[in-house]
Amino acid sequence: MKNSLLTISAFLLISTSIFAQKPQKLTSNEIYEKIQKLNFLGTALYIAAHPDDENTRLIAYLANNVKARTGYLSLTRGDGGQNLIGSEIRELLGVIRTQELLAARKVDGGEQFFTRANDFGYSKHPDETLKIWNKEKVLSDVVWAIRTFKPDVIINRFNHETPGTTHGHHTSSAMLSVEAFELANDSTQFTAQLKKTNTWQPKRLFYNTSSWFYRDNAAFEAASKDFIKFDIGEYYPLKGLSNNELASIASSQHLSQGFGRESTRGSQNEYLKFLKGDSLQDKKDIFSGINTTWNRINGGGKIGDILYDIEENFDFRNPSKHVSKLLEAYQKIELLENEHWRDLKKKQILEIIEACAGLYLEASAESNKGTPNSNIKVDFEVLNRSNVNMTLASITSTLNQEVFVKQQTISNNQKINFTETINLSVDEYSDPYWLRKTPTLGMYTVDDPLLIGKPETPSPAKIDFNIVIGNIPITITKNIVRKYAESDKGEIYEPFEILPLITTKLEDKVFIFANENQKKIPVTIKAGANFTSGKVTLKLPENWLVSPSEIMFNIEQKNDEETVEFLISPPKEASVGKMEIVATYNGKEYTKELVEINYSHIPKQTVLLNSEAKVVRLNIKKAGDKIGYIKGAGDALPESLRQIGYTVDEINPADINEDILKKYDAIVLGIRAYNVVKELKFKQKYLLEYVEKGGNMIVQYNTNRGVNVDAPYKLRLSRDRVTDELADVTILDSNHELLNYPNKITDEDFNDWVQERGLYFPDAWDPNFTPLLSMYDKGELPKNGSLLIAKYGKGNYIYTGLSFFRELPAGVSGAYKLFANMLSVKGR
Repeated sequence: MKNSLLTISAFLLISTSIFAQKPQKLTSNEIYEKIQKLNFLGTALYIAAHPDDENTRLIAYLANNVKARTGYLSLTRGDGGQNLIGSEIRELLGVIRTQELLAARKVDGGEQFFTRANDFGYSKHPDETLKIWNKEKVLSDVVWAIRTFKPDVIINRFNHETPGTTHGHHTSSAMLSVEAFELANDSTQFTAQLKKTNTWQPKRLFYNTSSWFYRDNAAFEAASKDFIKFDIGEYYPLKGLSNNELASIASSQHLSQGFGRESTRGSQNEYLKFLKGDSLQDKKDIFSGINTTWNRINGGGKIGDILYDIEENFDFRNPSKHVSKLLEAYQKIELLENEHWRDLKKKQILEIIEACAGLYLEASAESNKGTPNSNIKVDFEVLNRSNVNMTLASITSTLNQEVFVKQQTISNNQKINFTETINLSVDEYSDPYWLRKTPTLGMYTVDDPLLIGKPETPSPAKIDFNIVIGNIPITITKNIVRKYAESDKGEIYEPFEILPLITTKLEDKVFIFANENQKKIPVTIKAGANFTSGKVTLKLPENWLVSPSEIMFNIEQKNDEETVEFLISPPKEASVGKMEIVATYNGKEYTKELVEINYSHIPKQTVLLNSEAKVVRLNIKKAGDKIGYIKGAGDALPESLRQIGYTVDEINPADINEDILKKYDAIVLGIRAYNVVKELKFKQKYLLEYVEKGGNMIVQYNTNRGVNVDAPYKLRLSRDRVTDELADVTILDSNHELLNYPNKITDEDFNDWVQERGLYFPDAWDPNFTPLLSMYDKGELPKNGSLLIAKYGKGNYIYTGLSFFRELPAGVSGAYKLFANMLSVKGR
C-alpha cells in the first residue's frame, strides 16, 4: 500500500507542478533522488536548434538513470514556427515555447539554455542560416554555455557532416557545437567571457543518431555497428514511471507545436556516434573513465563520506533525521575552493535540507504586479514540519537588501505568519530580457552578458529567509509570488512581475486604410497604480493626420483601463509607416504595451512590446462582402480581412451545413485546418457542394503528414517550400481572372514579404487545377504549386501554400491585393 501511495504522489506532483505552477513540495522518494544526483558529479549537455528538437528520452535517461546534471541548449526559442493553440506568433510564440521547454525540463529532470539566435523561419542550408544569424555571436554563446555549464560530455542532435539534407538551423547547431568543443578551452578565444568564467574542455562529443537519419533500415543497421548503443527503457520504481513515460510527458508539454502524445513504455535503444575527445572505455557508459565522484574535486572526499552514507541509509519515513549530517556536509561545501562545484552543490544541498526539515517558506504579494520604486505588502508563511530545532533569524529583500529581524523559534507544525511592506527598488521591468531591444532578423540583442543563455529573466523580487538550524546559519531564497483562490479552480499561483506605471494598447498591430476614409483608432491606457493621470499622443508618418493632437486621461484604480479615440486621416496616395503611442505622466514617457499570455500548461507570462502599429494606405479593390472563416491552428486572418472592409464570420465546424454556407460570398479555411479540425472529415461534403453550386472556397496550407484535404480533384501535398521571402516570383498565367480582378497583380506585389514565400506546396495535381505562380529558392528547381485554382461545378476551389497568415498581419500590401482577388474570383 505504501509503495502505491508513493507512486500516485509522484505522478500527481508531475501533473500539478506543471499545470498549476504551485511550489515544489518534495516527497521522500524525490528527496532521495536529489541526494543521488547530489552525489553524482558528472554533467552532460544536449545541443540542437529549436524547442522540440531535443530527445527527451535521452535527457530523461541521463538525468534520472545516470543521475547526471543534464542540460539542453536550444539555439533558438522557436519564434519562427507555427502555433497550434493560439494566435501568438513570432516573439510571443517564442515566449510560449520557452515556457514549454521549461515545463518539459521539470518533467525529464534537465535544465534549459538558449543562445541569442532568432528563429527567422525555415532554412534549407547552414550557409543561409549562418548568414542571417551572426555566426560569431551564436558561436560565442555556445562557447559561453560550455564554459559556464562545464559539461563532461556533449551530445549533438544533428549531423554536422550533412549540410543541406535537413533544416539549416539543425545542421548549424551541430556545426557550431563541433567548433565550440575545442574553442571553449582556448583562452585566446572570446576573451571577454573569461572575466566572468573560465575555460573548459569537455571530455567527449557525440552525435545522437537513429534510423530516422538514414535512407532505410539496412543502411542504419550497417552503420550502427560502430555506434554506442544502450537501452533507455528503464523503469523507475520510485516514480512509478518508465523513462519513456517521463519522456512522453515531457514532449507533450510542447502543445503549441501539437506534440501531445500517448506515453510509451518498454525497452528502447538509443544510439550515439563518437565524434571526438577521449576514447570510451565502456560503450554502455558515456561517463566511463571520467571521475564523477566527490573525489574529483579537492576537499570533496570528506563531503562524499557523509553524503554517500546518507544515500545508503536514507530514511524514507523520517528524512529529518539526516538534517544534522546534511548541515555538516553543507559547511564543508561552503569551504570548497572550486567555485563552480561549490555554488552548484550548495544550491542542491540547501534544497535537500529544506525538504528533509519539512520547511515551508512563502512570500505572497497582494497583487501579481507592482511598479518600480513602489511599495507592496507581502504576506509571509514559515512552517517547520519536523522536530528539527530552528530559528527564523531574519528575512532580507534582495531588491534593496532591507533586513527584517525576526528571531523567532520555528516550532514543529506551528505556523509563523506576518506581513511586511517591501519597496520595489529597481529600475528594470520583469519582461523577457531578450525582447527589451528590437531584434534583427537573425539575432536578439542582450546587453547584460550574464543574462545570455538564461531561459527567462531572473525574478528581481526575491526574499532571503535567514534560518539558523542548531548553530548553523543557512539562507533559502524564494521568489515573491501572487497566491489566491478561485471557487472553480482552487489555489492559484502566479509569478510576481515589476511592470511600467502606464501601458497602452492598440486593438491591432496593423491598420489598413483601403481608401481615403478616416478611421477611429481606439487606444487603451492601463494604470499600474492608483490615481494615475497624464496625456497620450500618437506619432504618425509624414502626411498622415491625427485629431486631436493629445488626450488627457485620469485613472483612479490600479489595473483599471481607460479607452480614448483618435481620428486618423490617411494620405491620398499609397503609404506605409509606423504609428507610435506615447503616454506621459509627471514628465516621463511610457511607450510599452503589456501583453499577457495565459495557458494552463505554462505559468502566466507578461511581455512588454513597443506600443505601436503599422499603418498602410492601400489602394485596393474588392468584390463580395461576407466571408465565412473556419479557423485552423490559430491565425489572425479574420481580423486582417475585416480591416479591408469584409464582414467575416467565424464558423463553428460542427455547425457546417448547406444553409450556413450558402449565405457567404467565399469560405476560407485557416492554416492547418485539416490537420487539427477533426470535424472537417465529416463536413467536407457540404463544403464541396457549396463550391459545386457556385461558391468560392480557399484552403490555406496544411502539413502533408497523415492528412487528406479531400480536394475535388487529385492534389498531393508535399514538404516543398520557398523560404526566401524575397525569392523571384514568376506569374504563369497573366491573363487569369484571379490575377486581374478586381486588382491587377504584378511583380511589385511580391515585394516586402516577410519570413518566407510559403510552405507545404502541392507537388502533383489533376489537370483541372491551374497553377498561377512559380517560385524557387536559390539553387533549386521552380515550384509551381503555391497557388492553384480549379473550377468545380459552378464555383472555384483554391488551394494555396502562400504564407498569408504571416503576410496579412504584417501589413504586406501585395498579399492583401492577392487575397482580395482570391475572395473575389467568380469564373472565367
